[in-house]
Amino acid sequence: MFETIMYEVRKSAAWITLNRPDKLNSFNAKMHAELLNALEKADQDEHVRVIVITGAGRAFSAGQDLGEADDSIDYGELLTNRYNPIIMKMAESQKPIVAAVNGTAAGAGFSLALAADFRLVSEKASFLNAFVHIGLVPDSGNTYYLPRMIGHAKALELMALGEKVSAEQADQLGLVTKLITEDRWTHEVLEFLDKLAAMPTRAIAMIKSNVLKSWNATLEEMLDLEAETQRLAGQSKDHQEGVKAFMEKRTPVFQGK
Repeated sequence: MFETIMYEVRKSAAWITLNRPDKLNSFNAKMHAELLNALEKADQDEHVRVIVITGAGRAFSAGQDLGEADDSIDYGELLTNRYNPIIMKMAESQKPIVAAVNGTAAGAGFSLALAADFRLVSEKASFLNAFVHIGLVPDSGNTYYLPRMIGHAKALELMALGEKVSAEQADQLGLVTKLITEDRWTHEVLEFLDKLAAMPTRAIAMIKSNVLKSWNATLEEMLDLEAETQRLAGQSKDHQEGVKAFMEKRTPVFQGK
């Protein structure tokens, strides 16, 4: 079904693997279309509780395939038509999204990792805002997410100087949900996905949406939004199960409903 990515549902996790290893999983037109399609497919699948994006081979993604670029390319159009819909789909997804950063994440590959809700990072991985090295500016949500995660000054430094950030440095900056050694990579990624898939998915979706909206809202607006989403959460089967499990002193079995 796909040519530039692999898509597979294992247990309750939809695995999306960027699959152009000979090009360090850099983006071309086909990959943009297929990644967006896969995200939509996973979001609509009621059996999927979590989405994971990773890369084949030694890279997560090196960003845009510059082999597609020529003197006539309109980068604004490229972003508007290809990258931005992917980033918005990730932000609006009702499922938690995990970036399993197995190797280099550069340029738009870095942005893709930032747009995920959680980042599991291999000790072999690195991050690079490579845009400045070819006279461009960070895009695909990079200037939105990065300053919010690590602060204005450090984000500006990484963007303007374009220096590589090791996995350990990224962890120290607060970009990493979990730093994983090479020998524990598969085990710990699967363990994290199982844990996330067992949680109340609807509540996580509302938490994700509320946090995103909070950046541009007043306290009063957030209090109103919290009241509304709490009303909806309180009507969910997962809430009923959570309370019942608490009273019965057992582990809840959530269904994402």
